[in-house]
Amino acid sequence: MRIISGKFKGKKIFLPNDNNTRPLKDLTKESIFNIITHTNLFDIEIKKSFVLDLFSGTGSFGLECISRGCKSVTFIENYDSAIKILEKNIKLLKLKNDFNIIKENFFKKKIVEKIKFKFDIIFIDPPYKERKLNIIFKIIKNNNLLKHNGVIIIHRHKNSNDVFPEEFKLLIKKKYGISNIFFLVYS
Repeated sequence: MRIISGKFKGKKIFLPNDNNTRPLKDLTKESIFNIITHTNLFDIEIKKSFVLDLFSGTGSFGLECISRGCKSVTFIENYDSAIKILEKNIKLLKLKNDFNIIKENFFKKKIVEKIKFKFDIIFIDPPYKERKLNIIFKIIKNNNLLKHNGVIIIHRHKNSNDVFPEEFKLLIKKKYGISNIFFLVYS
């Protein structure tokens, strides 16, 4: 696993030692960033973006955003082993102040009080077995976490039968191996 582009291009990052965390594969990550950079369906510039890496695991997506010059990444993760590796990766890259880590379950009621920004990009990569996407969208909407013209990117298993709330418009669906990537905007 490595950083694909930006100031940390080629830097290898640490991976989990167990099977409880599913890192985002480099090919999938590269495809996501190609879409962000080259699509005309939404207007997002990484360098001007505030990013939420939800269910961040070891931080692969958010670290890639930092490498590409985003303003800030908020990592939310509650699995201790993944948090330790995320912190190890942050230390490896010698990051100082362009990130925030919230070490809690996103479904807890008071977690939103710890979030400092509205986001241009919200990347959601929950465990494949997670079935509470409707609650995630409700939290995002009710707490106004996504900026106007912001995008939500979701990484799911190819066999998941997720239904997205109708106020979130599906722009792009891409298949990569055993997973699907969805790009949505709040309409």
